[in-house]
Order: sequence, then C-alpha cells, then structure tokens
Amino acid sequence: MAKYSYESSDAVIYDPVPSHRNASKAALYTLGFHKVETAPSLEAFIECLWRVQPDLAVCEAQVAEAELCDMIQSIRQCRTGHTNPFLVIIVSTWEKNLSLVHRVLNSGADDLLLRPFSIGQLCSRIDSHVEKRKQFVITHDYVGPDRRNDPNRISTIEPFLPPNSLQMKARDGLSMADAQTRLSRELKKAKETLNTQKLRRDSFQVCVLWRLLQEPDESGTVAELPDLTDLTNLTQDILKRCRAGQLDDPAQWCESILAAVEGLHFGVDRNASMHLLGQAALSLNQMLDQEKSKADHLNALEATIKSIRARAAIQAEADSQLNVDAC
Repeated sequence: MAKYSYESSDAVIYDPVPSHRNASKAALYTLGFHKVETAPSLEAFIECLWRVQPDLAVCEAQVAEAELCDMIQSIRQCRTGHTNPFLVIIVSTWEKNLSLVHRVLNSGADDLLLRPFSIGQLCSRIDSHVEKRKQFVITHDYVGPDRRNDPNRISTIEPFLPPNSLQMKARDGLSMADAQTRLSRELKKAKETLNTQKLRRDSFQVCVLWRLLQEPDESGTVAELPDLTDLTNLTQDILKRCRAGQLDDPAQWCESILAAVEGLHFGVDRNASMHLLGQAALSLNQMLDQEKSKADHLNALEATIKSIRARAAIQAEADSQLNVDAC
C-alpha cells in the first residue's frame, strides 16, 4: 500500500489508551514500519524521543491536548534536550473542534488526523510528508510548518526546508549509517539557523515588551501591559541560548535586562529601571541582528507598536459596542 519503504524508519506512538495505541502500532506495521515504539504517557514519550531519535511520531491529543501541544512546541524550539526538533509529527484526535485544530496547528505539528482513520488515510498523510513537506518558519513564539495562506501578506520571515530523516530513509533509500551522517550534517546547519533566528526574533520581542511597558501614546491607547514574568522568561531563554553559543556580550545585556525587570518588579526607581531596560533591550537586539541599522531596528519597532495599539483600539471599540448591544 505504501509508496515508499519504511522498513528502516523509526517511529514512536504516544497514546494513553492501550487499545488505540496498539491499533496505531498495527497500522504502522501494515505500512512497512518494522521499528515502532509506544509510549503511554507524555513522560514516556519524551524518553522515547531521547532514546530512539525517531523519524516519525504519531501522538494522540484527546486526553492531554494542552500539555501535548506545549511539548511539541518545546521540541520544535530545542527545549527538550538532545532530540531532533524537526522530526515529522502527526497528531490524531477523536474530536475535531475549532479550538483543538488551532491549538494543534499552533503547536508546530506537521499534521492533524481525525480518528478513526483508515490505514490508507494514515499512509497518504505519511507519504505526503516524505514527498512534499512544508517549509518551516521561526518567530519569537513559534517554530514549525509555514501555514501562512495570504499571498498578499508581506512578511520578513524567511521559511527554510527542515531536515527530513523520514524522507532520507523512505524515499532516498539511504542506509541507516548514511542517513545518520547526512542527518547530523543537516541538523547542525538547521539548528544554527533556528538558534540565530530565535535570538533575533526574541530580542526584538523584548524591545516590544519594553515599549509596551512605557506610558500610553498621545491618544491614550495602549495594549494590555505585558507580564514581567513573560519578559523574564523570554530573556532567560535568550540568555541560555547565548551562553550555549558562547555569545558573551549579548549574555551581559540579558543580565542587565533581568536586573532592570527585577527593579520594576520590586518598584525600585521605575525611571532608572525603565532606562536600563530600554538601553539593554535595544543594544541586545542590535547585537544579535547586525544586518540591520539602528534606524531600521527603531523603525520596525515603532511600526510594530503602532500595529499593536491599532489592534487594541479596534478590540476596545468592538468590546464597547458589544456592551452597548447587551444593554
């Protein structure tokens, strides 16, 4: 039935229901997979990813939807240890509601498959990711398949084709040793791209959060103030990536940002803390994205803030109208 040979491909199935887990395993065996491991819990699933380094993961979302989706995005952003952040991930569910669809798509999964599915449907989905997998994009809060559908939408985010070990083994016919050699080479390059782009996107987002913490503009319109905890977590993630890449100067600016945020948290001289936060955020952003001039960074920042405030104003107007109609 399968167009490709999956005999040498590794697969992992996460499903807390034993009968469903076994049914998925039997389906993969029918398609020619010989190496299939199963995991009854998310903890066991992560352990399998570390140990097996699979080419494909089939995950059930019905029981722990939020936790699974958060974990998938953590995998994509290289936050779960030495796993392949670009493995093919298919999520299955018994109930295809709009909220679940959005959450799965925003998790960075490659696909969503409605149960009960036939072996032919599963085969078609897997084959499609071997033949023509979507390119990936990297933003400050998302790494995964590019699902932008508006051709008229202007974006500065460049997509890239992620390493696909499933394709290497199933379509290209590489031996396990040759596939591992090629995957290691492509993974190194792709992870460098991911890390560089994440640092750029995240440092820009720190600048956005700093600006949102400032006073409202002349119209008095400002988006909801960001949580300092979010700013702290984002900066700590940048700091971790900088230290892993031995980027000492950016790491020092991260520490200055954390010091400023701590000052804001405890109410220690807000003006001084805001000044330090702004200086450190802008310096960090410039240092991690040196291809743009300072003026370009500032223009992009102000354009983003203007867009956020415009959306906030529209939402406020819609909420106000809703309240009027309710009365």
